[in-house]
Amino acid sequence: MAKKSKRGSGPRPGSNRAERVAARKLRQAQSAAPAARPFDGLAAECDLVALRAFVASATVAITPAGDGVGTNAVSLATILPGAVQALTRENGDVVEGLVALQTEFNAADVPGEIAAALRWASNAAAGAPYTQQTDDDVLDTSSGTDDLVATVGADTVLDITTHEDFSWWFAPGAQLSPEIEAMVAQASESIMPTARLQADLGGAPWWVDAGERAHIRWVRGESEDDVMTALARLHAAGKLTMGDGSRFAGSFRTHGLLVPVFDLDNERHHEEWVGPAQRFEADLLEALAQTGELTAEQRRSRDGIRSRQVTLR
Repeated sequence: MAKKSKRGSGPRPGSNRAERVAARKLRQAQSAAPAARPFDGLAAECDLVALRAFVASATVAITPAGDGVGTNAVSLATILPGAVQALTRENGDVVEGLVALQTEFNAADVPGEIAAALRWASNAAAGAPYTQQTDDDVLDTSSGTDDLVATVGADTVLDITTHEDFSWWFAPGAQLSPEIEAMVAQASESIMPTARLQADLGGAPWWVDAGERAHIRWVRGESEDDVMTALARLHAAGKLTMGDGSRFAGSFRTHGLLVPVFDLDNERHHEEWVGPAQRFEADLLEALAQTGELTAEQRRSRDGIRSRQVTLR
C-alpha cells in the first residue's frame, strides 16, 4: 500500500506561497551569476561593503522592516563566534539577534540571504540555532538585492560601532568558561586599530593602523570604470596623494566597487587625515566630472594602476 505524502512537505499548489516559491526558483534559474553590486540601492552600500570585506570588529544596530519581521533587537556584525551566520541571545530583558556579514553566504544571492537572516534574527527565540531559509520560506517575490533594500531601508545611514576586541560576542555579564575567554582573547589579537573617518565625504573612508604604516581604504560608490579613470587623471597630474606623509598604494575591487588605498604616516591620529581626505576628494570629484578622452600619459597611468589592482570576493 502506497504511503500518503506528508503534509507540510511544500506549499499548497495554487496558493500565494507556491507562487512566491515558483517565482524565486525562476529568478535563480535566470541569474546564474551573483549581482555585481549586491548592496546597490542602499545609502549604506559603501559601509556595508567595508564591513563585509575588511573591517575586523564592528556592530551596527538595524531596524528591519517588511513582512515577517519580529520584535527582537537586531544588529549586523562583522563576524560571529564559530563563523556562524546569525545567532540570538538574551541581553537583559530583551532578545537580541546578530547577523554576520563576513561569513559564507550563497554567492548567487548574498543580499537575499542577509535579508532572510535579519528576519530570522528579529523573530527567533534566544539561543535558537540558525537555519537558513529555504525557498518555502520566501516572503516576497523581489530579487535578493531588492529584498535587502526593503529590509534595511534604502535611506538608512549606519551608526557603526568599532570594537577593540570581540567581547561583544557575548551579552554583558555572561559567565564565560576559561576556554571561551581564551578563545575570545586569541581572536582579538588580530584586530588592528580601526576608525571610520567622520566627515562629509563620499563613499566610506576607513583608517587602520597596520603597525609600521597606517592605511586609508576608501570604498567609492561611483562606477569602477569612472573611479579608475579619475585616478588615472590625478596620477598623471601628480595629484594622486593625500599630502605629506601619504602615498597611493594601489586599489582593489570588491562587491562591484573600487577601493583606493593610501599608505599613511601612523604617527598622526586618524582625525588628522580628515582635512587631507577632503582636499583629495575635491580633486577626485573634479576628475570624475571630466569627460574627455584620456591622454597618452593618463592611459599609461591607468594601465599602471590596473596592473597592481587585486579583486576581493
